[in-house]
Amino acid sequence: MGRYGPGHLSRLALIEELQHQGLTLAAIERYLRRLPDDLSAHDLAIHRAVVASWVPDTAAETTRAELERRAGRPLTDEDIDKLVAMDVLRREEDTDGEVRFQADPGLLGVGVQLLDVPMTLDTLRAARAVLLSHARSTARELTRLFHEEVWGPYAAGATDPEEVESMKSLSAHMPPLVVQALVTAFQRSLREELRATYGG
Repeated sequence: MGRYGPGHLSRLALIEELQHQGLTLAAIERYLRRLPDDLSAHDLAIHRAVVASWVPDTAAETTRAELERRAGRPLTDEDIDKLVAMDVLRREEDTDGEVRFQADPGLLGVGVQLLDVPMTLDTLRAARAVLLSHARSTARELTRLFHEEVWGPYAAGATDPEEVESMKSLSAHMPPLVVQALVTAFQRSLREELRATYGG
């Protein structure tokens, strides 16, 4: 008989997510050893969210019954509307009038958890609009910066085709680094905003 607190449960959820991503138990053990010992349950949850979100940008077709099975709970029509508003789901009706869904596998778990937060449909839509607006703006500016300051000058002076391909390969490995930097910067900014708004 053991007692598990939020930290233990968050660590177990992270292990489950890493297994879902295809890591072996030995690889997971090495991965966890690299994490600081004093990570809070909140920090582990953010870490898990980043791991879960880094999946190919593909949507999987599913029925409502399958969706509820994957969510681990019954879903009301209002729940479905909220998941659609969060862009976790897209509703599609086939020629027979049967409704099917396209579900984003990286967002489904997060979306289901957000259903328990007392937010209206309009608030969810507004929050999504804010996130998308700033995410696109950040992506656009970072791409411009890389193109003008790194790729442009390099390509202008590069004569060896192998070097050009090497640089293209390097740019393909940039997204995980950028995502990690963005998550860290956003987490710090959010903490500062919450502290300023609610104190503590």
